[in-house]
Amino acid sequence: MSANPPRALMIQGTGSDVGKSLIAAGLGRAFARRGLKVRPFKPQNMSNNAAVTPDGGEIGRAQALQARACGVPPSVDMNPVLLKPQAGNSAQIVVCGKVLRSASAREYRALAPSLLPAVLAAFERIAAGADLVLVEGAGSPAEINLRRGDIANMGFAEAADVPVALVGDIDRGGVIAQLVGTHALLSAAERARLTGIIVNKFRGDPRLFDGGLAAIGERTGLPCFGVVPWFPDAHLLPAEDSMALRHPPAKTALQGIKIAVPLLPHIANFDDLDPLRAEPGVELVFVRPGGALPGDAALVILPGSKATLADLAALRREGWDIDIAAHDRRGGQVLGICGGYQMLGHAIADPEGHEGPPGSAVGLGLLDIETVLSGRKHLDLVNGIDVASGAPVSGYEMHLGTTIGIGLARPLLRLGGRPDGAVSADGKVAGCYLHGLFASDAFRRAFLARLGAPVSALAYEASIDAILDRLAGHLEASLDLDAILAAARTPRLIRAA
Repeated sequence: MSANPPRALMIQGTGSDVGKSLIAAGLGRAFARRGLKVRPFKPQNMSNNAAVTPDGGEIGRAQALQARACGVPPSVDMNPVLLKPQAGNSAQIVVCGKVLRSASAREYRALAPSLLPAVLAAFERIAAGADLVLVEGAGSPAEINLRRGDIANMGFAEAADVPVALVGDIDRGGVIAQLVGTHALLSAAERARLTGIIVNKFRGDPRLFDGGLAAIGERTGLPCFGVVPWFPDAHLLPAEDSMALRHPPAKTALQGIKIAVPLLPHIANFDDLDPLRAEPGVELVFVRPGGALPGDAALVILPGSKATLADLAALRREGWDIDIAAHDRRGGQVLGICGGYQMLGHAIADPEGHEGPPGSAVGLGLLDIETVLSGRKHLDLVNGIDVASGAPVSGYEMHLGTTIGIGLARPLLRLGGRPDGAVSADGKVAGCYLHGLFASDAFRRAFLARLGAPVSALAYEASIDAILDRLAGHLEASLDLDAILAAARTPRLIRAA
């Protein structure tokens, strides 16, 4: 336990994608720079962007980024319940880093209250080593139809006795209605838990919103911790979920190459591609349903998937399999990562229904492999080398299944002394299970050089820490951090321990 009792503050929002995750990350870095032991926590997350932790589990990518902002390793206790949407309108439920089961939305609502003790126990463990715990909510507490059995927002806040700051997004419009309406829909006890508001993503002169703040204050009685201007580098940080892909920032590489990525319905761990998006000589194009893969792409990447069979069927419905075959005939290169790697083989089978209804399908046939989704889930942090260049790589494995075939005799990587992935005989098609490989600068440079892209000096991991520092400074300049810290308090369950 810290020398002083730990304090906590929950960051809830008026909706999804209002900036809760980045506010929590930026505050984590800002308070850590003040010398506080800060820890992130999110009771329940829904995302197919996940991270493997050193303690052998998985959590939402946003909590891993927040842990990094706080200067500590990620832990499964930082996100005790993770829901990973998959095929058949169901989700895989991960509790304390390990898969519990799959369930429909209705089944999960019945199950969720029984997970609260595990959530509170994880919170107590996180708080034990902290001066300050920054808790992130999910979606909005104003979804009163979901309030019964809630463990993500006010349900957790009341059970743990944590105060709440409410974030609204002015960029999407109607922020006064967002904040006043959320306040009005909460119960009296929930409203009493609110300590203040944050208006996020303001473009222009914040003083022009003084009248809006006055109107919100008159109707809610809540002080404003500050108006946060638009942070232009937000898109360069790993995103929490696929909502970030609805309107990806456009970038054209004037003297470089184009890389195309089909936007699959159950795309997972797409932050694998962030280092490529940051490269000045790369134009990364996410192709939405209804569009064709661009014929001038140097590379097509099939990303990870939480429902490989379902996403393979979607890929065929869009005609992207035909585009990929044409791209291959033109001599273009193809790379598959995890689920995308499995799709490149001759066959995929999910006989036990791990990712949706049981079934099997013929793959794209570009690699001499086939995969059966069964057995334990592989969750490992790994290091190795790129076979072609000898460049070091590091990242994580997060997948089900066993892949076999003669194509494995030509591995893409060697991880911990063992082969991983496969490369076609002509060297144009490749795949592997390693997530995060493009964050390894030497590998990324060697890989892009083989495609003819200009080599840059981008140091990706260092750039993420630099952005987190800028985010912290951005919040320090626009928020009253002393008032935010004063609003945090020691939870009742900690006081009683």
